[in-house]
Amino acid sequence: MFSIQNNQHDSSYLSLVSNVGPFNEFIDEYDPNEAFNTLSNARVLVIGAGGLGCEILKDLALTGFKKIDIIDADTIEVSNLNRQFLFRSGDVGRPKAEVAAEFVKRKSMGKNLSIVSHYCRIQDKPQSFYKQFDVVICGLDSVEARRWINATLVSLVDSNLNGLIPMIDGGTEGFRGQSRVILPTVTSCYECTLDMITPKTTYPVCTIANTPRLPEHCVEWASVLEWPRRFPGKKFDPDLSEHLDWMYETAHRRAIHFKIDGVTKELTLGVVKNIIPAIASTNAIIAASCCNEAFKYVTSSNPILNNYMMYSGDYSIFTYTYSHARKPNCPVCGNHPKTIKVPGSWDLRDFIEHIKEKHDISIGTPSLATATKQLYFRSPPSLEEFTRKNLGRKLSELLDDNEEVIVSDPKLPISLRLLVKLE
Repeated sequence: MFSIQNNQHDSSYLSLVSNVGPFNEFIDEYDPNEAFNTLSNARVLVIGAGGLGCEILKDLALTGFKKIDIIDADTIEVSNLNRQFLFRSGDVGRPKAEVAAEFVKRKSMGKNLSIVSHYCRIQDKPQSFYKQFDVVICGLDSVEARRWINATLVSLVDSNLNGLIPMIDGGTEGFRGQSRVILPTVTSCYECTLDMITPKTTYPVCTIANTPRLPEHCVEWASVLEWPRRFPGKKFDPDLSEHLDWMYETAHRRAIHFKIDGVTKELTLGVVKNIIPAIASTNAIIAASCCNEAFKYVTSSNPILNNYMMYSGDYSIFTYTYSHARKPNCPVCGNHPKTIKVPGSWDLRDFIEHIKEKHDISIGTPSLATATKQLYFRSPPSLEEFTRKNLGRKLSELLDDNEEVIVSDPKLPISLRLLVKLE
């Protein structure tokens, strides 16, 4: 399954790439020997060793990349084994990055292959760590982590494009997925497309409490309202069978009472864990696309993706490629503040809740300031106590119309500039 003659015998592989393909843009300038050497010496960072990351790591090794690092902060769970094929039951509890690296090296997927694993969060590494790579490929399931690495790579680029490291991002959701190539400060960045992310499904409390219509409403009622009432102070753990059984039975009884069909144990688990079905074939397709773009970029053998590819496999098979434009008011790669219109009668607490929920901002623990005053800071404790009094004050008292507010979050290496228009 994992053998490939071309990578086991470099000379045979070199003879294959000696024939310049018909789609190369600069045939006279292309040197296959140089491309092969670049492929062998390029250092690639893979972020994430889950379903997508395992596929990416395997594909990179079989493509001919020799120097690969992989970073992941998670350990292997039994539920991972059905799609994260580099892991076995005996690996449960071990770090994903370490096991994935060991597996690929043990299978000898390529001659002189070096894979270095890092069992930690990406935020734990300094900027100097990321500067050593030629390409970064993301196989993440976290928007927050993507935003962090995107902002970090943009910050490494100077005005002459020195320090530019491409970020190739892949993502899957059931039978759908996407891959994209981000050239920091040149193309649109991840933050530019934040408003394209599907928001998490939520249900109004009044609906789930009084007039449930869907099986999901019954599960949410059992989880959000009934569990805290029956077990105050006790945290629900969906991985404990007795907890999940109680949740399913409670939701099922409510569904019978309201004559609602469709409450199953699988649905209950999906709702309480916000699970999106993972499809192995989708992971394989998106990982192949990401690695193909890395190969084209490093070897200059073909034009790279410009710059977004969407894949859908739920109704037949469909792909669509387009160029996503940069946003001038992007807080990471843009130069202009984002305009936001809010009532002047709101107090600062209302404003903070609004920007936390606003999909194209999505900052969970914001601290706010203007050029002349501190509005609200969450840390240190002394500053939080000093600015807490502003939470109940009206925006019209704290801000002038069209005044710029700087919003920061300790989880993100960026500050967001908001031009606040008071209505």
